[in-house]
Amino acid sequence: MATTIHYATCPVCGSGDLHEVLQVKDFTVSQELFPVVACKHCTLLFTQDVPDANSIGPYYRSEDYISHTNTSKGLVNKLYQAVRGITMKTKRKLIEKQSGLKKGSLLDMGCGTGTFIHSMQQSGWQVTGMEPDDTARAAGKKAYGLVIDSPDQFYNLPAATFDVITLWHVLEHVHDLHQYIAQLKKILKPNGRIFIAVPNYQAGEQQVYKAYWAAYDVPRHLYHFSPQSIRVLMQQHQLTVDVYKPMWFDSYYISLLSSRYKNGRSNWLGAFWHASMSNLKALGNAQKCSSVIYVIKK
Repeated sequence: MATTIHYATCPVCGSGDLHEVLQVKDFTVSQELFPVVACKHCTLLFTQDVPDANSIGPYYRSEDYISHTNTSKGLVNKLYQAVRGITMKTKRKLIEKQSGLKKGSLLDMGCGTGTFIHSMQQSGWQVTGMEPDDTARAAGKKAYGLVIDSPDQFYNLPAATFDVITLWHVLEHVHDLHQYIAQLKKILKPNGRIFIAVPNYQAGEQQVYKAYWAAYDVPRHLYHFSPQSIRVLMQQHQLTVDVYKPMWFDSYYISLLSSRYKNGRSNWLGAFWHASMSNLKALGNAQKCSSVIYVIKK
């Protein structure tokens, strides 16, 4: 029997000043409705009554869950795959610039099928990938010859091990949030950098699609971050957000999925328009983008 988590206080800042703002449907797997609750203090939104870590596995079992399967099923996922080659290069250049390193030790948490760490390995980086899904780890071994670890070993990693730690759309899935951040800090080298990419519910297209906004992705996404809530979370662990970077393509992918959820099929013209308007508002201010990369240092 599934065990659910009901938060009486904010999972980021501990405030009890909470109120429900939306009921959001799990469009991917269960079709269940989940409450989304806001913290007035740190501006975090979070999914209420989520399955605990031992019960949430079935909610990831879908052929459409692209990070686990590398699926090219459907035109939206085909476009995702096509764009991914560009984003791999962009991520590598960002890491090299912000870390000041051309080569080093890198840990990618929630690495999926290992496409990113394979790309970094090809560029000379010493890579470690961790992924909870057995199917994704097997796919990474088959596609790239990678030995991807289970996150069971995460808390056994020694201190000051990695120059760079990356979490590409991972932090929103983590149940033990504060313990997790504390361990990331511990295993990061003194001058290292953590790169955390998460959706930003304050983006323009969320205001268009509201409860149909695909990046809510309940109940798999436990938290729905704003830039302020990320800063608050990091400050509690004596970490600093040093740089904000936009993820422009995410707005188009999310808008296409959102329009499908809202209309029963993707409205390509409307989705492109809303994504473009969202990105236009984010020009000059990455903190307004659909997804934001936070570059974090000690």
